[in-house]
Amino acid sequence: MTVGSGDTPQDRRVRVQGEPVDSYPRLAPEVGRGAVRRITVAGEEVLHRPCREVTGFGTPELAQLIDDMFATNQVAEGAGLAANQVGVDLRLFVWDMTDDWGVRHVGHIANPVLDEVPAEQRRLVEESEGCLSVPGPYRVVPRLDRAVVRGRDKDGHPLVIEGRGYFARCLQHETDHLHGHLYLDRLARRERKTALREMEESKEEKFARRAALAAKLGK
Repeated sequence: MTVGSGDTPQDRRVRVQGEPVDSYPRLAPEVGRGAVRRITVAGEEVLHRPCREVTGFGTPELAQLIDDMFATNQVAEGAGLAANQVGVDLRLFVWDMTDDWGVRHVGHIANPVLDEVPAEQRRLVEESEGCLSVPGPYRVVPRLDRAVVRGRDKDGHPLVIEGRGYFARCLQHETDHLHGHLYLDRLARRERKTALREMEESKEEKFARRAALAAKLGK
């Protein structure tokens, strides 16, 4: 979460691209413009290799991909979604989520890089984490309680997004995706195998729910 000078987390209830706004629709405008794409699942090669840099800024193709990612994230009831989760190996992710303080964050970022956090300022928080590409299981994963990510918006303009708490977790999780890593990779081998078994048992139910929500939205 980004907190501007003089702001507290309660001052503004929605931040779009890191900036506070006075009002925002329940469904992000991108959802209405976007088409729902298939979400890739753990084990598919595109999820397990580093993604390519985004270079085609300001193009209709990039704008459409972002719209589609928002629509896909919406029907999957996600907090965030990386491009390789819809089968596109680009360094890009979107988010639409509410943080620990009730502030909603909405946005996208291309070519994100997480700031290094000095050792004396590092505070790990162990909380349950899930993934749209690992449908079903959640596991406790240690993450820093604050994150700053720097990149570009769809038009190539510089962008800095800061998050705390659950939003910081989201920024780190999605950046991991673009390096070809899932939260499963942070687990011990036995726990990872158990999570994958749970995924196999529950994924069809999750897929059916996503399809029903897509139909409800007319997607």
